[in-house]
Amino acid sequence: MRTVVSWPHAALRTPAADVPEITDEVRAIWEDMVDVMEAMPGVGLAAVQLGVPLRLAVVDASTARGQVVRMANPEVLHASIEFREHDEASPCLLGVSAVVKRPRAVTVRFLNEAGETEERDFVGLWATSVQHQIDHLAGKMYFDRLTKLKRDMLLKKAAKLAR
Repeated sequence: MRTVVSWPHAALRTPAADVPEITDEVRAIWEDMVDVMEAMPGVGLAAVQLGVPLRLAVVDASTARGQVVRMANPEVLHASIEFREHDEASPCLLGVSAVVKRPRAVTVRFLNEAGETEERDFVGLWATSVQHQIDHLAGKMYFDRLTKLKRDMLLKKAAKLAR
């Protein structure tokens, strides 16, 4: 199984490259991503978290699991004006989390497993996870959405835990 890269790995700050088409190699990366996400356990994973510089993400915020959405080149087309707070974390920065406020619902366009362009609405935890993964693909971490003071405190705590 692939391993998650740790903060401050350069892959986490580098915007990922678009995926021109869905190939067997892309499908294999998605499967590895699902395996890692399930092992965490988590509700989403971006390819850059595994050191793969491609705009690939997987999300499964279902309670029963097994409803993974595989996305290439995801982009938010519309975001609700209503926000939702959620305690977010990342396997790239273990032991810390922070409450992040994001739009409660988003409409996202992406290439699906069949290589077709799909638009889908995500709400609640699904929306939070999709936005979290899209941030990763742009070279951003969830803590970038915090105030400087909160971000500095979180990174200091993470560094202390890592020692």
